[in-house]
Amino acid sequence: MESLETMGRDAQRLQRLNLVTEAIAAYQRVLLRWPEHSNSWFNLGVLFRKVRRLDEALSCYQKAIDLGIPHAEEVHLNRGVIYSDYLRQDAAAVRELHAALVLNPGYVPALLNLANIHEDQGRRNEALALYSRALELDPRCSLALTRYANMQAPADCDSRLISNLRTAIAHPDASDADRAALGFALGRALDASGAYDEAFAAYATANSVSRSSAASVVASYHRGEQEKFIDRLIKAGMPTPLRSVAGARSGPRPIFVCGMFRSGSTLVEQLLAYHPGVVTGGELELLPLIAGELTPFPESLASMSRSDFDRLAGRYLESLERLFPRANFVTDKRPDNFLLIGLIKSLFPEAKIVHTTRDPLDNCLSIFFLHLDQRMSYATDLEDIGHCYRQYRRLMTHWKRLFGADIIDLNYDHFVREPQIVAAPVFAALGLRWDPRFLEFPRPERSIKTASVWQVREPLYRHSSGRSRHYARQLAPLREYLAELPPP
Repeated sequence: MESLETMGRDAQRLQRLNLVTEAIAAYQRVLLRWPEHSNSWFNLGVLFRKVRRLDEALSCYQKAIDLGIPHAEEVHLNRGVIYSDYLRQDAAAVRELHAALVLNPGYVPALLNLANIHEDQGRRNEALALYSRALELDPRCSLALTRYANMQAPADCDSRLISNLRTAIAHPDASDADRAALGFALGRALDASGAYDEAFAAYATANSVSRSSAASVVASYHRGEQEKFIDRLIKAGMPTPLRSVAGARSGPRPIFVCGMFRSGSTLVEQLLAYHPGVVTGGELELLPLIAGELTPFPESLASMSRSDFDRLAGRYLESLERLFPRANFVTDKRPDNFLLIGLIKSLFPEAKIVHTTRDPLDNCLSIFFLHLDQRMSYATDLEDIGHCYRQYRRLMTHWKRLFGADIIDLNYDHFVREPQIVAAPVFAALGLRWDPRFLEFPRPERSIKTASVWQVREPLYRHSSGRSRHYARQLAPLREYLAELPPP
């Protein structure tokens, strides 16, 4: 009969190999024989979280805590991440993080996660205090310094902050990931202080470091492959647009928002959520998960039946109701949903899609100035950003030929100049009542989980519109490359 050590070692090996299904089964076999083994409950929770079996993950983590697992603050942290990032239950997440800090008041990861929730909820002072506390405990915590710096108002991006960031970047123990994150924060501080040439240089270095640090784990952006993928999306057959039976279901209904990253989608989502029947869903994973199952995507769409689509649409709506049980409408705001408009219209033929746009140069510059997920490998090179932008516009031209008025454009630059004139028709097209009071920004009590968390809490401003004028010299080649774009 195998020992706990042997069976546990086998389960850990499967986990390291990322054989998730096999590892889950292995840990379950361990726990069938040794149900008091707290570390196996913890590892099983990690695996269940990985495959989005969240209730089971929470249960496993709690079992590990009940059995007295050492360093239980880490388990409370993991539970908090599930509640905050996946279940949108911030109050439960806060309880878990406080429980972690009761066990270990100096546990920096819990301080950082709690500060992040305060940021999401617009509690600036509370978040800053926690980031400051984390830096007191660990002066080399690059994440705390980065977030602290990024929260500063432009007037507070002074020489002291800039010096602190430069010192942290130059530290010999700083990893590439640290130097990239700090470099983006430095670029923001320099931009805010009007040192535009220095700011651009800082951003360029940060992007270069980010790109090189991800080279071993993330495929670089390949322009030819991106063009082929857009070609496939355009050529993929569309099913007959029959009425979906999913429309007869009760429960929340999706409002899809898409556009290039940094095109104003978060601002539009927050505007829509001023309507009393609309709840912000943020960047949901539901559509990408469905697309990932439909291999080969998008070619598989052409051979699917209406009942296939209704089944998937029903699953989508069930997930929406589980996350937002009391909502009438929920925004599904993933900017890159523009790649999945064919899937959206296959699942929900009556769907309306809000498409956010802005000045192309401003949009591309804003992407270059943001530390996006490294899987978006185009974002670290201005020429790649320009190429990706042109492919996006080519695809949107195709979707508009197919779906016409069901795609509702909202231009960020026009909106910040004349918000009432731009916003009211969008609400009308979505069948939502318009009220001019929806423009009374900000409303800080709403949780916002996006890189634009602080921008959208400010009153409407125009200084991001036309921002590229400060970088005219650096953007001259990109301006020429984007000179002949198809209409948005």
